[in-house]
Amino acid sequence: MPGWTYADVFESVAHAVPDAPALLHGAESRTWTELDRRADGLAQFLLNAGCGHQDKVAFYLYNRPEYLELFYACSKASLVHVNTNYRYTDDELVYIWENADAVVVVFQGTFTENVVRIRERVPSVHTWLWVDDGSGECPPWATPFEEATATDNDGSVRSPVGRNGDDLILLYTGGTTGMPKGVMWRQDDLFIATDKANRNALPAENDLDENGLSPSVLARTTKPGPLSLPACPLMHGTGLFNALNTLGLGGSIVTLE
Repeated sequence: MPGWTYADVFESVAHAVPDAPALLHGAESRTWTELDRRADGLAQFLLNAGCGHQDKVAFYLYNRPEYLELFYACSKASLVHVNTNYRYTDDELVYIWENADAVVVVFQGTFTENVVRIRERVPSVHTWLWVDDGSGECPPWATPFEEATATDNDGSVRSPVGRNGDDLILLYTGGTTGMPKGVMWRQDDLFIATDKANRNALPAENDLDENGLSPSVLARTTKPGPLSLPACPLMHGTGLFNALNTLGLGGSIVTLE
């Protein structure tokens, strides 16, 4: 069996509760249908930009809906999440993105000046995505995130080699014992480890049908799931892993403006 990926789980959730809320941010909201559609567009944009199997995508964002949309898109396209501490200095940012071999950086508008200072120091990054937070204009060398989410696609986007539970999530530690270190998780391992604490845990083996949907996910997602507001940054493992678990239950994530 290929093992679980978050994209497989979330696509089944979107099928089960299409009109339920998935992401809430101030006056903004995304239903599960909208989240799935935007993640497909974003995944297709990243593949069109030249991202290959398991290429690394750096997330340079506060807690926002775009963080989880981007994570979902990376799982769809078999790309690797790289968390970035938004308090890091220029040298630390360069270290993280070089160490991770990042080829894409998605950054919030408020960090534009930081990115301008170091952009030429990370030549491996070929694509920059800008998230509008009302702090200024998109620089000419970046693509607006909203434009990327509107990329044409056929739905349920996959990389040319497909998805697999071996697809990675890369989580960098805070560097309290030296320079930050990247911890690699198989998506299948992380999903099973966090899901097994749920009352109605999914089976250890992926059970996708011919339509790419999981009967087990559909059976347990009979109504909208829990509402959760992460109390710590999504760029921290605790914040991200708990948010992913909530979404896997068909729930919704609230992020503060």
